Amino acid sequence: MGKPVIEYVKLRRLAKVAEALVANENTRIVDISIEFGFENHETFTRSFKEVYGLTPNTYRKQKRPLSHFVKPDLSMKYRLIDKNVPLIAEGIVLEVSERSLNVTRQFLGLSIDIKFSDNPGIDFLAELWYKFHSRKNEISNMKETGNEIGVGSPSDKEGYLRYYVGTEVNAIESMNEFDSFTMPTGSYIVCAIEAENQMLLTTEALDKAVKYMYGTWLNKNEILTEPIMVEVYIENMPEFAAMEIWFKRATNS
Repeated sequence: MGKPVIEYVKLRRLAKVAEALVANENTRIVDISIEFGFENHETFTRSFKEVYGLTPNTYRKQKRPLSHFVKPDLSMKYRLIDKNVPLIAEGIVLEVSERSLNVTRQFLGLSIDIKFSDNPGIDFLAELWYKFHSRKNEISNMKETGNEIGVGSPSDKEGYLRYYVGTEVNAIESMNEFDSFTMPTGSYIVCAIEAENQMLLTTEALDKAVKYMYGTWLNKNEILTEPIMVEVYIENMPEFAAMEIWFKRATNS
């Protein structure tokens, strides 16, 4: 798993406590911490702050979104699927295909630079999505049948990742409040993902799919990709949620 078992257990406990702090606002923090097995309030507060960067009391007041440690699905690491053959693992379905994009796609949205880390903490990406959705209606030329996207790419700042969220538009117009992104033409490896709901899709399913593609599928198939990953959000239904991750093949791959 990459972490000692005792550390994994603590992180899972803290994730459950974080949920309880918001779901049970009338219950004292000390009572919630004892319910989840922490010896005392001081130990719990110190552990929570070490992991998430803020105290339980501050978190309960601000209700900022948190990212949690996702236990890897080790069975996926040793399963190499062919193109267009589904892989079912712990409530998610993956299917890899190859597609060509012959016409560029245009997007308007917002972006931030964040430190690259797999550790739990404040979920700045979720905050960016919330901010974008609160302002999305300001974009006047959205494409009627377009998609929302999330894009990860290298930042100019060392040790940081540039993350972009946006919606598809008919054409990029000059809007100083929003950043533009053009999805280039070319050959792409596409990983389609389905999960039970949007929350599972954008947290555990996305995390596992990205690690599977970079750690197993692309590597074992000796496919080189450009340093950019595009999340294309497809469908959000009561029964399931779906998205695609597009990896652009390097020109010499």
